[in-house]
Amino acid sequence: MIDNKYFEKEVSNLVNEVSAVYKSETKNVDISYNDFLNNKLLIVHSIRNGISYSFYNKIKELSPFSEKDWAGFLGVSTKTLQRFKNEKKHLFKPQHSEKIIELAEVTNYGNEVFDSNDQFYIWLKSPSIALGNMTPLELLKDSYGKEMVMEELNRIDQGVFV
Repeated sequence: MIDNKYFEKEVSNLVNEVSAVYKSETKNVDISYNDFLNNKLLIVHSIRNGISYSFYNKIKELSPFSEKDWAGFLGVSTKTLQRFKNEKKHLFKPQHSEKIIELAEVTNYGNEVFDSNDQFYIWLKSPSIALGNMTPLELLKDSYGKEMVMEELNRIDQGVFV
């Protein structure tokens, strides 16, 4: 569980912004990061609305991924990410927002399974026989690969090693 008060405020701000756009009943609520990631309808609305750079930045801080990794996942240059950072109130396009949320889900589960960002990142960079001798990090570039990584994390969490 994340105890970062500022990040929890970012999650609540995002929920309130999305609620205003979609005239939802969830206005002015405090919601945890885990609750946000478990609310698929809220995620769909957030993706369609676009997530802010500040929300992305908090996810980035919680993840083991470098700026270069993020640029690769999003299909943009690191220079573009820097430009987004310098823009006031930048909102990511839905396709980028979806990828950011997917990686937030992977990071959240990976940190839960490994109890450490460092251990999780070591695992992400290690080739896996169960994943066709690819690294989990390589597979995170697309949705199908992300699902394979999540399934492998689930097997590790359940104590089933291949």
